[in-house]
Amino acid sequence: MTSHDHDGPDIDLDALARKYVEEREKRLRADGVGQYQSLSGKFASFDTDPNAPPDFDRDPVRRQADVVVIGGGYGGLLTAVQLRKRGVNNIVILEKGADFGGTWYWNRYPGIRCDVESYIYMPLLEETGYIPSEKYARGAEIYEQCRLIAEKFDLYRDTLFQTLAETLAWHEDRQCWDVATNRGDTIEARFVVSATGLYSSPKLPGIPGIEQFEGPSFHTSRWNYDFTGGNAEGNLTGLAGKKVGIIGTGSTGIQCVPPVAEYAEQLYLFQRTPASIDVRGNRPSDVEWFKSLPPGWQRERMMNFTALTSGVAQDEDMVNDSMTNLFRQPDATPGGRFQDINSEERNKAEILRMETVRQRVDSIVKDRKTAEALKPYFHYFCKRPGFSDNYLQVFNRPNVTLVDTAGKGVERVTPRGLVVDGQEHELDCIIYATGFDFMTSYARESGLTVIGREDTSLEAHWKHGARTLFGMQTRGFPNFFVLTLVQAGVSFNYLHTADAQSIYLADLISHCLENNFGSVEPTAEAEDEWVNLCLERSEARLKFLANCTPSYLNYEGQQSEEFALNSPFGGGPLPYFEYLEEMSREGFASRLEFKALVES
Repeated sequence: MTSHDHDGPDIDLDALARKYVEEREKRLRADGVGQYQSLSGKFASFDTDPNAPPDFDRDPVRRQADVVVIGGGYGGLLTAVQLRKRGVNNIVILEKGADFGGTWYWNRYPGIRCDVESYIYMPLLEETGYIPSEKYARGAEIYEQCRLIAEKFDLYRDTLFQTLAETLAWHEDRQCWDVATNRGDTIEARFVVSATGLYSSPKLPGIPGIEQFEGPSFHTSRWNYDFTGGNAEGNLTGLAGKKVGIIGTGSTGIQCVPPVAEYAEQLYLFQRTPASIDVRGNRPSDVEWFKSLPPGWQRERMMNFTALTSGVAQDEDMVNDSMTNLFRQPDATPGGRFQDINSEERNKAEILRMETVRQRVDSIVKDRKTAEALKPYFHYFCKRPGFSDNYLQVFNRPNVTLVDTAGKGVERVTPRGLVVDGQEHELDCIIYATGFDFMTSYARESGLTVIGREDTSLEAHWKHGARTLFGMQTRGFPNFFVLTLVQAGVSFNYLHTADAQSIYLADLISHCLENNFGSVEPTAEAEDEWVNLCLERSEARLKFLANCTPSYLNYEGQQSEEFALNSPFGGGPLPYFEYLEEMSREGFASRLEFKALVES
């Protein structure tokens, strides 16, 4: 069967479907997410902070707080800011890094940049008066804006840096959490917000011999500038005369490959699955346009983007980039049918879009064999789309070699390099652009031991998958909140989700403090209702992902009850935001159980 569209190419849909299945099956592995390992053994030292003062020390802290916020990334920052706005000032923030920033503090690899437009990704632009320099800001600029937010809202005085929360224990008689850290701190907190981030636990591929390589090897979130020279802007002069291998073709690989290619004598990129590379179209900010925007413009723009990328028609596309372009395809939104991830309209738009992505490879990459290997054969949303105006171009350089592993990955690591299909590629350095644990185990990703009522651990409570209300609270763990995407509505702009969650929980915490409630947790009925709704609404998404090329989005191709429970809310971000807003408007009583404060 052939599809023809007057705005697009002729496509043999049957042949394309077979190709998608063939490419997927090449990449299926029995070990699923077990194919990855944490930063252990030789790599354990990389779990330290290369950006922090090495000899930092302080005396243990003993104090009481209304709220402890764990994490100083955007989730923690937004939570603290919203609490400040509501007059909640007795806050302690615990951050394992030496400054605010989260992902943007730890990740400083060359070429780092956000894929979401800075005007909707960088929060509180109106409150801080900050104007991003570009439509897609560099990592260093986003990090500096995090620091600006902390300064404006006076958060530094409440923060313990280079401090890792280790154990939380709930005490029913005192209606509080005892928070213990790696520096001997003990903080008694009425409420705890865990904002440890989506990308906080780096992972490495479990390739045999990974510790045997004799040269420098490191994860991109712990970039070794002592070896490469330069900084996030480039100038990697230490790579002169060096043969470098990079494993990973996700967003990080797409961004760090061009600057490495510029300075290395030879770059080998080891590819298991080609990425979908669309136009970024970056440009400097128009300052006069920015200054002319009316009050409330940022939230309106965020909502416009989230609605469009959820398949909801809008009169105007305010962001107007490659991400929203898919949803402007013919027949994309009539009657809202494009919101169904398995609908014919959406499938058609994705097929046309991926065909343009593959045609773009042909138009840029000169070597035909390399170009063919770089073409992605999967549905557009099986993997997070990539955006770059200089990634594909590097494969025209004589010093860049694509080592396509045909879906199998690298066979083993030797003292001298990497082996693919029996051939050893000798290297001076190996860089792992292999990402982070994502929505797997909360305890594993956060590093926290959480003990709730009746000495029950959260890890045991969620052994077979999360059980929450709105992805943020779980019964048996009063006054404990988690900012995560598990069972939560997910926008392509994560900051929109974090913003909505931080407003909700700040409203709820201030409501408890104002009304002398000692504890709050979901009712059993509300939690069951939300879990069942999540499972019901996730069926369409899980059906779609079941046929996708393996990735972190589908547990590397393995479906399970745990995966279903640890997935985002399938109803999408817009209904999710409505649930949160409705709860706040109605005073929270419908789904939560409150207990009066016990006077000590």
